[in-house]
Amino acid sequence: MTKPKMHTPDLVAQNIEWVAERLPGCITESMNEKGEVVRAVDFDLLRQELSKEIVDGPQERYHLNWPGKREALLAANAPIAKTLRPCREESVDFDTTRNLFIEGDNLDALKLLQETYLNKVKMIYIDPPYNTGNDLIYDDDFVEHTDAFLLRTTQRADKGLRLVANTESNGRFHSDWLSMIQPRIRLARCLLSEDGILFVSIDDGEVHTLVQVCDEIFGQDNRLGIISRATGTTTGQDASKIGASLDYVLVYRKSSSSRLKGLPLDEADEQRFTAQDDKGRFSVLQLRKTGNADRREDRPSMYYPVKDPHGRDVYPTGPGGYESRWRCGLDTYDQYQADGLIVWQQNRGGELAPYVKYYLEGRTKQISNLWDDLDGNKKGSLEAKELFGVKVFDNPKPVSLIRRMLALTTDTNDIVLDFFAGTGTTAQAVAEENAKDGAKRRCILVQLPVPLDPNFPSQKLACDYCAGQGLSANLAEIAKQRWRLAGRKLLKKSKLGIEQADLGFRVLKVDSSNLKDVYYRPDEATAELLGGHVDNIKEDRSDEDLLFQVLLDWGVDLSLPIKKETISGKPVYFVDTNALAACFASGIDEEFVKELASRKPLRAVFRDAGYGGDDVKINVEQIFKQLSPGTEVKTL
Repeated sequence: MTKPKMHTPDLVAQNIEWVAERLPGCITESMNEKGEVVRAVDFDLLRQELSKEIVDGPQERYHLNWPGKREALLAANAPIAKTLRPCREESVDFDTTRNLFIEGDNLDALKLLQETYLNKVKMIYIDPPYNTGNDLIYDDDFVEHTDAFLLRTTQRADKGLRLVANTESNGRFHSDWLSMIQPRIRLARCLLSEDGILFVSIDDGEVHTLVQVCDEIFGQDNRLGIISRATGTTTGQDASKIGASLDYVLVYRKSSSSRLKGLPLDEADEQRFTAQDDKGRFSVLQLRKTGNADRREDRPSMYYPVKDPHGRDVYPTGPGGYESRWRCGLDTYDQYQADGLIVWQQNRGGELAPYVKYYLEGRTKQISNLWDDLDGNKKGSLEAKELFGVKVFDNPKPVSLIRRMLALTTDTNDIVLDFFAGTGTTAQAVAEENAKDGAKRRCILVQLPVPLDPNFPSQKLACDYCAGQGLSANLAEIAKQRWRLAGRKLLKKSKLGIEQADLGFRVLKVDSSNLKDVYYRPDEATAELLGGHVDNIKEDRSDEDLLFQVLLDWGVDLSLPIKKETISGKPVYFVDTNALAACFASGIDEEFVKELASRKPLRAVFRDAGYGGDDVKINVEQIFKQLSPGTEVKTL
């Protein structure tokens, strides 16, 4: 039932709609007096549209701007007082795996990863929520000072976990989406290695603005291309508009040192290599240049005589006898000749002509910006259904898409990151590609635990599946379960042992800091808290929680193997054998410290309230200086 409006018509809104219908380029988003983003008219552009002369206005420059852009920059730069808490019971091969699954807001996760993985990630692939007006997007709270942001994120760990539907009626349809994606891509760039590559899937709704965002962050020269991918289905219910059978993948490099490998040759390509010698199969290419730029005047330095097998000078000539040119300069030709790559054979006109050998081994073909030869979205749905037994997600990306990206960019031991993990397709792709070529790529997934809605048919099946498996009904649980199922399938199929294939993952969850709030809000300290030995660690935190806090603070790889030992009756965690030794037990005395120092770890950490007395706390550094001077010691 329609309710009465109880107010007169909004004539300003009607006029804006009138302008939008006739001059859509004059419509923008702006901030009103209440600080709300609303649809508005760009009066400078409107004046120009209505004038035959150039109208005075603000200085023109080429850039992308939107209400909230400065706040989005603040969101990327503001510190947070959070940590990653390990979850053994949800992990697979926790102690030995090099893969990570991070559950929580990806903005927080990207900040927490900066210290450890700065300049270390070879490939990032993300498939962020498309801005359709229905998808949930991250609702970050930007309108506050950095200090307030730090205090809030210490006290309210759930503040950054809000999701909202980005409907056009909220007045900031594009602005909200841009404010969500921009700080995350900015932080992601920092994690990429100097030769790293970013791939971003997007539809035609925001591809134009996302290109501008990425151009601004990476630089236009580092845009390697925009790939059009055939989805295999046509979307769109409005018959008055063109349906979409494509989506897009934006490809950016971190720096000029980044290189894509090229695509492997298919059977049709390989059939061209019909000849063979002691170096392998090869084909030949006519040395004379053919095509539009084959004339001598185009490249005079590539016109010179070469000796045929009879010692005669041969010049490049085109059809009809005009002077053509060779494909290379004289120095390159001499090198071809020295390498035995020049062969003489008859051309189509029956004349003896020089050709250049090129071999099959190691050869790839140039990457096209049209990928219509891969599986579509229906295949992606079927792949997930094959693992789960039911449809758990609408149109996940097919595994073959991400495997192609992996083949183009990564090698053994490279790190791959996906911080919009969805159902975990990237993890399955990495595992399958490793099984194919024997590499040991490492995978990091980040996914917010977005609740699944049983009122949607496809999500109802996923909710029923989670209930049957004893899992919480959220997207992070779906991604973790897919990783488990994909690993089991690969082990069964390839009969690989866990020693040869790392199919596990270590689950870490974004949470508030392990330190008590008074550590961040000293104004709340009381006389009782300041007197005597006060434990500054929250009561609900375990030794492993503290260990991972230390790994983050020290910038130690979060996926290094962990082994727990007992020394003098106290539990000690050793990370990567001797990279770090951590003991958070109480009653630490000098004899224990001496025993630990004799192991000569690179780093050692203790709990501030764990020392048996002030004299022990004072002497710890001196003991290490005597027995293990190379050890760096910290107290938490």
